[in-house]
Amino acid sequence: MGYQQGLSGLAASSNDLDVIGNNIANANTVGFKESTAEFADMYANSVSSVINNQIGLGATVASIQQDFSQGTINTTGQALDVAINGNGFFQMSNNGTITYSRNGVFELNKNGNIVDGEGNDLMGYAANTNGVVNTAQTVPLTVPTTNIAPLPTSNIVAQLNLDAQATAPTASPFDATNPDTYSYSTSLTGYDSLGGSEQVNLYFVQTPPSGTGGTGAAEVYAVVNGDTANPQDLGTMTFNSAGQLSGTVEPGTGIVTATTTTTDAAGNVLSTTTSNIANGGTVPATATTTDAAGDTVTTTYALTTPAVATASNGTFVMNVNPTDGAATSTINVDFSGTTQYGGASGVNNLEQDGYASGTLSNFSIGSDGTITGNYSNGQTMVLGQVVLATFNDPNGLVNLGGNQFEATLQSGVAQISAPGSTNHGSLQGGALEESNVDLTNQLVDLITAQRNYQANAQTIKTQQTVDQTLLQM
Repeated sequence: MGYQQGLSGLAASSNDLDVIGNNIANANTVGFKESTAEFADMYANSVSSVINNQIGLGATVASIQQDFSQGTINTTGQALDVAINGNGFFQMSNNGTITYSRNGVFELNKNGNIVDGEGNDLMGYAANTNGVVNTAQTVPLTVPTTNIAPLPTSNIVAQLNLDAQATAPTASPFDATNPDTYSYSTSLTGYDSLGGSEQVNLYFVQTPPSGTGGTGAAEVYAVVNGDTANPQDLGTMTFNSAGQLSGTVEPGTGIVTATTTTTDAAGNVLSTTTSNIANGGTVPATATTTDAAGDTVTTTYALTTPAVATASNGTFVMNVNPTDGAATSTINVDFSGTTQYGGASGVNNLEQDGYASGTLSNFSIGSDGTITGNYSNGQTMVLGQVVLATFNDPNGLVNLGGNQFEATLQSGVAQISAPGSTNHGSLQGGALEESNVDLTNQLVDLITAQRNYQANAQTIKTQQTVDQTLLQM
């Protein structure tokens, strides 16, 4: 027994105490991975040494191994808190210098970049303005604060039931301001190319079925933005004897000139008006009604362009002339699934595909790293995707402090991929991975390391006593 062995034991035990102390100090550090000091014995190297007579020179710290096992995941509710569940590290950038971390505490800086507490950029795949992710390379992730562009309405799906027991309108021709000229109406809001709202009212002039096995029909009109003077005749829906939509016929492009003359009981002309209305297919030559004052209202129709009727597949076309300077457009109105059954007329489904411009309300990070923005107009958009990096030998990484690691030749190159892919863990947004330090075990290890230190100190003290005995002989 000699001083060399005791001193080496003291040094090894001291390093062990340092490792344990570091673990305990980081018991509350987000994403921290505990370490363990691995020891090895030492022997003199001599060709002439007799193997059976070798005496060890003590102990040394062979390596410091980190335990990359999973830490407990706790929910925080913060959108930019992200926990890794499984293998992998966040890829970070410090002005182009790439590092890796398990610490998922992020925030937005003044430029909208997602950064950690040290200002390092979180790396991932960028998304274009259409929400398509580019996986060719990783870039600093940014949450854009610009408005999402509007989408003009181009399709309307309208599924209704028109009461088969209803009676035909009592007056004609169609007039959006006169409920006696139509059977049922409904409305919705569409959007133009600038995101402005376009009010669309749909009117149905119904011909109910009559007799056994009878069929019915409904002429469909549209009024956009309250322009009741210029209704659009979209076409006619026909129904079979089972009350199901059997076909549609679109009107041609004819223009009907309507001249309305109001006379009193003596035949005196009180007023005369002339206007053009959308082609309604077959129109009567004249129509006569009596107004609230008892005066006779006679309307004479003249078709200035021959009407042309064409069959369609259940979709009508409506024209939109926005009032806010946006481009004119057309909207396809699909009535597939509309029926003429007994029972009250009503809407089963009425929806359109457009939306106004919207501002970013909030965002979330999915298990696959996808960053999804939620906008004030009810739309969502993919803003980017967080990536994860894995290594063949995580213990080959250099610990830079601040929860940052750097790749080395020993660790191998970083394998970058989306979370959830092969050998890559998944993410949990609004949560954090706690330190994997087990304090109970560390305190027990601390006692053991302390005793080892004391025991090695005792070997030195014993050697000193032996030396003192020799000197006193």
